[in-house]
Formats: sequence, structure tokens, C-alpha cells
Amino acid sequence: MGKIEIFDTTLRDGEQSAGVNLHADEKLEIACQLERLGVDVMEAGFPASSRGDFLSVQRIARTIQKCSVAALARSTKNDIDAAWEAIKEGGNPRIHVFIATSPIHMEHKLRMTPEQVVQKAVESVRYAVNFTSNVEWSAEDATRSDWDFLVEIVTKVIDAGATVVNLPDTVGYATPQEYAGMFRYLRERVPNIHRAKLSAHCHDDLGLAVANSLASIEGGAEQIECTINGIGERAGNASLEEIAIALAIRKQVYQAETGLELNQIVRTSRLVSKYTGLAVPPNKAVVGANAFAHESGIHQDGVLKNKLTYEIIRPEMIGLSSNAIVLGKHSGRHAFRNKCEELGIQLDDERFHLLFKHFKELTEKRKEVTDEDIMALAADLTGKEKGTDAYELVFLQVHYGAQGVSTATIGIKTPEGEFVQEAATGNGSVEAIYQTIQRLLPEPIELMDYRIQSTTSGIDSLAEVYVKVKHQGHVGTGRGIDNDVLGASAKALLDAINRIMVKVRAGAVLATNHH
Repeated sequence: MGKIEIFDTTLRDGEQSAGVNLHADEKLEIACQLERLGVDVMEAGFPASSRGDFLSVQRIARTIQKCSVAALARSTKNDIDAAWEAIKEGGNPRIHVFIATSPIHMEHKLRMTPEQVVQKAVESVRYAVNFTSNVEWSAEDATRSDWDFLVEIVTKVIDAGATVVNLPDTVGYATPQEYAGMFRYLRERVPNIHRAKLSAHCHDDLGLAVANSLASIEGGAEQIECTINGIGERAGNASLEEIAIALAIRKQVYQAETGLELNQIVRTSRLVSKYTGLAVPPNKAVVGANAFAHESGIHQDGVLKNKLTYEIIRPEMIGLSSNAIVLGKHSGRHAFRNKCEELGIQLDDERFHLLFKHFKELTEKRKEVTDEDIMALAADLTGKEKGTDAYELVFLQVHYGAQGVSTATIGIKTPEGEFVQEAATGNGSVEAIYQTIQRLLPEPIELMDYRIQSTTSGIDSLAEVYVKVKHQGHVGTGRGIDNDVLGASAKALLDAINRIMVKVRAGAVLATNHH
């Protein structure tokens, strides 16, 4: 069996999904869960893009030691310097440099000749190997590049010191046959190919990202780049869980396997979904809510007689279990801490005590508290700004009239520590709440998206609200959780505003440093 290395780029390419705005604490928790999942490499970010991203990558690299932490860099010394400075304290750090190689990118984006691109690529790799021998080089838009040009540039970057060569389907253009063919073409014609691993990185614009990734293995790829739940720019990236399970179930076909802990898949998927606010579609392969649901009578009859009739994946394989321990009001700190560890929740002592307090409050309102409830409560704490530099909801009162306008009265604590309150009306309760918060803020807010879901079934379920807003020229997402839908709505909007404020402050610091 061949070993396929998994390069997870959830924290870099995945975070570039429209509207996703992860806090540093959330990124770190996802990174720790990716380490438990057993990825070989995690791309933690693009350090040169912002001060906040640099610090986040640096923090992850200092924490994660069981897998390689990679940082992305354009083919410039400044980018490579920033990447190395961010990851140098990690275990087996990797610098990932890239440059476009397709005619359309070279001419219209780079405004460089093919000869200049080759020279730039070689120079950047040579510079990066001064810091580490673990250097990956990517040919952006490889699938729309000339294959003979790829042979030339790949040969030269390997000579310059690249140990991994990535051939991305950047715009999701290739078919599986074409993509596998490109890998075979390079394997047969690059004379020094034995000195580097070939890597695949596929986007899902035509819905072929997973198929292309699997085809690349047949073409000789030894590393697959993917994201949890397939998140990413535009239509997203290849889905890690789909690739991992396809290789596990069809091992004899691909003659390859990963080193992943497959029973961590569901937990990782749910964590990423909760923090990004990107819901997993019910019919999503492997991790969708309906992935193991059988509605048809024929299917139900077959599964009852023998699960293999309609289920090719055992739920336990990916971490789904029907015998989860449910906590209640008599559960103590020790049992609760064990449950948190089991769920992969990592909080400092201060936030653990706060989480336990919220858990106990919830047990007063409902008989049983599920894993989903605990994860939702933890997610609500992770990423919140400590101290007084954030808006905080103090109280909320809403008057709703079925035939008239609704009125909301809200009190909040400002970043300066002051208490302010305001009231406003709206055509519905949520609109009244948002109109009131708008009055409490100095600049306008544009609500771009609003989504609500429950953590579990039942009328006593916790409500989770996700919003996307535009404020001070920035787009940000927010998350709120509460027993009450309206409370969750108010918290979600304030969370989005607080996250945007962090971005604004980081931008101001970066601008000051540049000056």
C-alpha cells in the first residue's frame, strides 16, 4: 500500500470562504483538532497578508508539534521572510511558495514572460531553502498551463531545492482523465522527479474536486491538499473526509492509504462548521445529517436485514456513536471535564469554569445536555474578546405584537466599559433588535445574511444564530447562542461587530508598523 499524505488547508484556503472570519482562538482549536485527526501537514495561513494572520500562524506553529505546519508565501523575499518567522518554532515547518504558470495568468495577472516566471520561481525556492529543506512549490493554475512548460519549470525548482511540487487545479477546470494524465506526463518527463513528491490541490467549480484528487493518485500524486467539509473560495476545495473515506473503503482500487484517525472525522467536521458558520448540507457525503438516513421502505427493509445492503460506510468508522453519555444537572466538574476532553474542547481554566457555569445553567432548563449542546456552549466562549474591549449584551427586552410593530429595548456595555441603552421598533422582533443595536453604534451596519438553527431536536433546544454583516468597510460573521432565538440574534450581531473591530485594530497596527 502506498502512503498518501494529507495536506489540510482549512485554516488558509478554507478560511478564504466568503464571509468566514475566524478568531485566533478558533483557529488554534481547529488546528489542535486537525492534529488529533492526524493530518500530515496543516497550512496555518498566509503570514504576509496581515499582522493578525502572522500572529495566528505563529501561535499555531508553537503549539502543534506532531505534524508539519506550513505557511503560504508569494515568490517574494518579504513573503518568505514572514512565513519563516511565523513557523520556525514549529515541528518540521514548511514554507509553501507559489507562482502562476498558465498563459492567461502570466500575461494578464503577473505581466511576466515565461522565462521571467521560471527565474522568479527558482529564485524564491533557492531563497526559501536557506531557512528549511522542507519547501513546497506550487504552479498556480497548473491545469491550464502548457505541460511542456510545466516539465521545464518543475525540473528547475526541484534542482533549486523544492521537495514537494504541487500542481493545482486552481479554477476547478480539469476532468479526472486530464488531471491524472498531467501527473503521468510530468512523472515520465521530469528527470529529477524522484527527488520530490507530487501534490494535488483541486477546487470544486465543476463539482470534480474529489474525483480529480483521487485521479491524481492514479497518476502518481503522493500528497493531497484538501479542506474539512470542502470549504474554500468560490465552490470550495476537495473535501478531506470524502477523500479519506474513499481511500479507506476502496483501498484495493487505489492501493493507497492515509494515516488519518478516521473516527475523528465527524468531530472535526462539526467543529469547523460551528466556527465558520458554514452549515454542512444534509445530503453531504460522509458527514451530512442524511448520510446514514434511509427514507425508502425498500432501503429500510434491506438495512434492517443487513446494513451492507445500503450502507458502505459504518457510522462508527467516522466517529458517529449511538451510545454517547448524556450529562445532566447531577454531573460534576470531573465528568464534565472528561466530556470536554472527549469532545476535543480545549479551554484555559478561566474559560473552563465559565463553560461549566453555563452548562449548569442549561441543566436547570433542560433535563439532558447533549454533546452538541456542550460544543455549542464552548464555541460561544472560544474567540470572544477578553477584557473590556468589546461590546457585551447586558439585557434585552422585546415586545411583540402580531398586528403591530415590535419594540426592543437593549442595554450593552461598550468597549470603553460604559453602559448604554436604547429602544427602537421594527416590523418584527429581530428587525427591532437590530434597529436598536444600530442606534447604539456610531457607524451603520448592513446585515447581509441571517441564519438560525437548533443544536438538537426538541422545543428546549439551544438556538444558534449566524449573521454576516458589513461594518466600517469590513465584512464579518458572528455567532450567538441562547435558549431564546431573540437573545441569540442580538449576541450574534454584537459578536460580528466585535470581530470586525479586531480586524480594524489589526489593520491600524499594521499601517502604523509600515509607516
